[in-house]
Amino acid sequence: MNIYEALKNIRWDYSEYFKYKFGIRYDQTKPPKSQEDFLRLVGKKTMNTYIQWERTKEYKDLVALYLQSRVANDLAEVYDKVSTKAKQTADEKNIKLMLTLHKEINEHAKQAFLQFKDVEEEEDDGLEL
Repeated sequence: MNIYEALKNIRWDYSEYFKYKFGIRYDQTKPPKSQEDFLRLVGKKTMNTYIQWERTKEYKDLVALYLQSRVANDLAEVYDKVSTKAKQTADEKNIKLMLTLHKEINEHAKQAFLQFKDVEEEEDDGLEL
């Protein structure tokens, strides 16, 4: 499950708060919401409800999913830089780091494959044609 799927499974206003807090916007041409804009959107006067929600397991699980997606993006950026440097300099340290990143990326790919495989199996209704 990714952060977008998880946000669909929680209360609407909590989902909006999470997107507001972490700057998750589908339309990147629009500026981020201010606190006043957010409160107007959800029809609240204070942030107290959401500050209390931040102490829950549900919120912490969402944060973990969000950070997991950020790590994947960071890994791609780091790999591009290390790969370029290793190819240009042929430095032993950079080559070892690139190979370590290869292993890490392959491990992530295996986990992603298993996740998508599980999703495909769940969608199979067992009917045969």
